[in-house]
Amino acid sequence: MSTLRWIAVALLAALAVVAAVFIVEIRSAYQRIDGTSTVFAGPRGDIEFSQGGAGPPVLVVHGSGGGYDQGEIIARAVLGDAFRWIAPSRFGYLRSSLPTPATFEDQARAFADLLDHLGVKRVAVVALSHGGPSALHFAILYPERVSSLTLLSCGVASSADGNQAQANRQGDVLAMIFRHDFLYWAVSRFLRRQLMGLMGAPPSVIAGLTGEQRALIEQIIDSMNPVATRSQGVAFDNQAAMPNEKIAAIRAPTLVIHARDDTLQLFRNAEFAAATIPAARALSFDTGGHLVIAV
Repeated sequence: MSTLRWIAVALLAALAVVAAVFIVEIRSAYQRIDGTSTVFAGPRGDIEFSQGGAGPPVLVVHGSGGGYDQGEIIARAVLGDAFRWIAPSRFGYLRSSLPTPATFEDQARAFADLLDHLGVKRVAVVALSHGGPSALHFAILYPERVSSLTLLSCGVASSADGNQAQANRQGDVLAMIFRHDFLYWAVSRFLRRQLMGLMGAPPSVIAGLTGEQRALIEQIIDSMNPVATRSQGVAFDNQAAMPNEKIAAIRAPTLVIHARDDTLQLFRNAEFAAATIPAARALSFDTGGHLVIAV
């Protein structure tokens, strides 16, 4: 057999192995999210959620590419067992509906519908990344229901500067990757360091991760499989308007946690939030990237 034929055979064999691994792992990913959540048929459509823990209630709002399962990871990493956490899938994620049209204000109202269904009158709110806009609107619309607000690397305000344009391009690339299960699976498995970079973690941050920190980040990345059932939500996040100056109406005590080297949700979001929300306090880090929750 000629050298070229050997190469072709080897390539076909490698592709067959990759395809087999993908089928096994993506099937496992779908099984992981099957039957582990509850769906509430609300006035604004279906709202998927899970809950756990015991104690004061906390609404945990996931970021782009997430779902209730990412909310669970955030809850366990940040809250532990001392709180009752409620983790919904936002519009277009997993089994939650995407109304047409939809805004982040509508999502905030859907949070209120869910809390009414659960008999919860007042919550602390913890939001990650692009979970920020709907969490901020919830605090604006329902001040009596929010005991505190914590923003982890959150998007807050729009901008037309050059750095924001680059961050938007990263978001567009991520949205494209999130359209197809195989594409995201392949990138997350074989180009993980590059994916972390797209997700706002500079190489210096990745290089300095401890084993425990890397395990948490890899859990977040792996939990985004399967992505096909999240792609509508990612597209919605990239199109809906940010709250901007409206956040001046927030009266809840607010903690803004952000790293200066975040390349996905830029640090100016934290500066804007801290300067605009009357009862806000900023906790900033020089390094940590967008995934400061893990470091």
